[in-house]
Amino acid sequence: MQANPPLPALTAPERGLPVLAELAARVAEAAGRTGPEAVGGGSELRAAACGYWARRGLPTGPGDVIAAPGAEPLLLALLAAAGGDVLLTRPCAAGYGPLARLAGRSAYHVPVTAESGGVPDPFALLETVRRIRAEGGRPRVLLLSVADDPTGTVAPPEILHEVCEAAVAEELTVISDETWRDTRHDPHGTVFVGPAEMIPGHVVVLTDLAGSLTPTAWPAAVARFPAQGRGPVLRARVTSALTAVRAELPPPIAAAAAYALGEPQPIRARTAALSHLYGSLAAAARERLAAAGVLCRPPQTGPYLYADLGELRAPLAARGITDSVDLETHLSARLARPVPGGHRFGDSPDDLRVRLSTPPLLGTTDEQRQRAFEARDPLEVPEVREALSLLGSVFGELAGG
Repeated sequence: MQANPPLPALTAPERGLPVLAELAARVAEAAGRTGPEAVGGGSELRAAACGYWARRGLPTGPGDVIAAPGAEPLLLALLAAAGGDVLLTRPCAAGYGPLARLAGRSAYHVPVTAESGGVPDPFALLETVRRIRAEGGRPRVLLLSVADDPTGTVAPPEILHEVCEAAVAEELTVISDETWRDTRHDPHGTVFVGPAEMIPGHVVVLTDLAGSLTPTAWPAAVARFPAQGRGPVLRARVTSALTAVRAELPPPIAAAAAYALGEPQPIRARTAALSHLYGSLAAAARERLAAAGVLCRPPQTGPYLYADLGELRAPLAARGITDSVDLETHLSARLARPVPGGHRFGDSPDDLRVRLSTPPLLGTTDEQRQRAFEARDPLEVPEVREALSLLGSVFGELAGG
């Protein structure tokens, strides 16, 4: 197997839509602040986070919230604080495995169900936990994502309920990454139920604001800790770790994050429009993949979809493409943008899978992206039509068309 090229080149946050004027105004207003934001977030930011979760049925006190400059440092501190081995889904977000290793934790992947990604198969989870313990390991953390990156699916509540029961039985702390919960393509048709609603005393909720509520280049994330059980101890340890590395938010970003978490009308309108845009792009992309014989779970949230080219193994082999590393190299070159292979997300390189991102379909400039965002039908915008046509032709070539 070939060595992986550098991770950030293919899985770093992509360029997003132009900055919302109201967010830019909050940054400008706070640009003159000389006092640092408190580690873990100031009172205004934490109060906004409490309101955000309360509107989603999760009453939260300010003392149960931590904010940090990005999901990665916050998750790293969480994994270091929790101790023990980490259970991840297969596939999972590209950063999970590297962060677990950086925290000094052994990570074990558990397969997902056929219906969705992000949440492990409950029976496979129990079997994996028992195997780890039999080998002398200490499974302590289950990291999952009901609204999933990379598959773009939303796990059904009934499967999540079985997983939560298993987590409680095996004394696992659940970290629930809910970054993409608010960008469901059909908010009225896709039910989102998080594990904190089922087993509140065992779940830390993590939300990355960058990309969902704020621009991708403005790193900000918040975590909600349970008020009982391991929650207070975990929160204290995470705060200590963030303090040690001075991981406080810059005041302008903290001000923008507090505004976004408050969800005034401009934020709500943009989130709704963004969800609709992602849904339109993902459906159109999946249609072109299906025409080429590529399988893909129906994307339901966020900007990604996960393509499986296993049915095209023979024509791919004829082109010298035998694993996801080769596939990543070929598609990234042909589409002139990063197309990370499944090996980045915990899948075996022998599985011919890639994650496709929809925002690059909008164009390369801020003007093009804004025009597509504001269009009544973004699929009729010339840059979008051209990008979708290229996507279809590239995958059609791989199928032998």
